Amino acid sequence: MIDRLLEQARRHADGGADALWRRVERTSVAFEWGRLKSAGVTEETGVNLRVRHGGRVGVAGTTAADASLADLVARALASAALGEAVDLPFPPRAPLPPVPTYFDRAGEASLDHLIQMGRGLLDRLAREGCRVNVALERETAETRVANSAGAAGSYRSTVIAVSADVWRIAGDDVLVLGDAFDGADLPSDAALHAIAASINTRLDRALTVVAPPEGALPVVCTPAGLAALLLPVTQALSGKAVLQGISPLAGKVGQGGVFDAAFSLSDDATCVGRPASRPIDDECVPSRVTRLVERGVVQRFIYDLETAARAKAQSTGHGQRGIFGKPVPGYTNVVLGPTPDGVGARHAVPLQLGGGLLANIRDGLLVDELIGVGQGNVIGGAFSHPVALAYRVDRGEITGRVKDAAVAGNVYELWKRVGGFGNDARWTGSRYAPSVLLEGVSVARR
Repeated sequence: MIDRLLEQARRHADGGADALWRRVERTSVAFEWGRLKSAGVTEETGVNLRVRHGGRVGVAGTTAADASLADLVARALASAALGEAVDLPFPPRAPLPPVPTYFDRAGEASLDHLIQMGRGLLDRLAREGCRVNVALERETAETRVANSAGAAGSYRSTVIAVSADVWRIAGDDVLVLGDAFDGADLPSDAALHAIAASINTRLDRALTVVAPPEGALPVVCTPAGLAALLLPVTQALSGKAVLQGISPLAGKVGQGGVFDAAFSLSDDATCVGRPASRPIDDECVPSRVTRLVERGVVQRFIYDLETAARAKAQSTGHGQRGIFGKPVPGYTNVVLGPTPDGVGARHAVPLQLGGGLLANIRDGLLVDELIGVGQGNVIGGAFSHPVALAYRVDRGEITGRVKDAAVAGNVYELWKRVGGFGNDARWTGSRYAPSVLLEGVSVARR
């Protein structure tokens, strides 16, 4: 279909075209309060066409099974008539890296097998006075992209997501703890055990409530707790933010002193076993590792074809598109520090073994989750968030969970003084990071 679509587009669009076709099948299982609530399968197939005509870009998409290719081309051309003018070059054919994206065990897992997996996780998390939710989703997909310059690529992929959360309600104290596994293959029994162990260990430490500390203090953020500190940086490293004039990192490529020398960040679309990995992006650009920050020095920003054209740069292979709308730059697998080792679910657990980052903290916090991450003017770097889950650290030991506390600071200032990295690096969604010790974080009681 995609070849016939491009052939029609070539005859009518004087500046070329590209297209994406994708079929996705999702199998979902959900347990609520320990009981099976839903289980089912959904499927969606669609195509997205982008054309350049008269110097302007237009897009059209459809999920209709009997879609007319001529109608799709006509709608894309009509969109171009009203679209923005941009000199958008479509990349030529290029070699693609070998990236495993489809795993038979995941693709062939039955609905009954997923239900059984969920029940096993429920059994591991069962605890008196607590309610447990478990969700599993398996996705299989086929993707094909091609353009009028001769570039093309196709791949099959699998995605498995398993999440669990435990609720404990005691009077006015509502405690919620969760963890998850995200991968391209089925989780091993050890990975499922790690989810349960992570939740249970953190729950045990959270049953004792202590008063929060106050002042400018050392704070250790677990891999999950780093969201508020990494989100502004990844937003600022987007070429789209640079073009919009809102990135604090614009114009700082190659400059020293922007981040601590221990800070390195990359995006790797070729990681084996990750849901976002792929051999080619949604605009026919081959995948690769993109070094964003190395040893504290900003190296580059991420671009799709359009933002790269406007910035007079080259696409970094970060074009992402859905069935409707034009492509946008988007991350795949963000990595803080060295190459991932595939470690599964774990949060605060390793920090308590042999001291680690907590050993020399006389008074501080271990932050596992914050409230309100992603709200407000995130890219500016200033943040102030109440804690959803945090523990007080006293003389190197966790003494209990703190409530009614908030942390605040400026991301770009804190990343200039990293106190150390933990040995507990793990994947949290599409982000791979260890725990991080940051000095001088403002901690206040609410």
